[in-house]
Amino acid sequence: MVPEGLRYTAEHEWITASEGDSSVVRIGITDYAQDQLGDVVFVQLPTVGSSVSSGESVAEVESTKSVSEIYAPLDGEVTAVNDALSETPELINSDPYGSGWMMELRIPDGRAVDELLDAEGYQAVIDGS
Repeated sequence: MVPEGLRYTAEHEWITASEGDSSVVRIGITDYAQDQLGDVVFVQLPTVGSSVSSGESVAEVESTKSVSEIYAPLDGEVTAVNDALSETPELINSDPYGSGWMMELRIPDGRAVDELLDAEGYQAVIDGS
């Protein structure tokens, strides 16, 4: 089931605005993506303070099956990364929408989030896979 209230990309990332500040978004990979990857064993995250462009590879997730690139869903500056993933990358498997989040970005236009897929649109992407 795809959670309502988040935004999604066709590359299987989820995005949500941080509480109280719509110019900061939190990003992770979806439950569908983590299920396709299998057991996550290593995560390489971007450097806090780095600028990223939409569509650019910003992180890597290594699983027992493969290594996958994570792409920036929006332009912005990395303001935080989930350091817990360096010690317990399996959080992505056990709680992809919660403690398995990957990074936060400060984006120049909070309305850009609205242009991403909603839950219904993302479900259509999964169903077409």
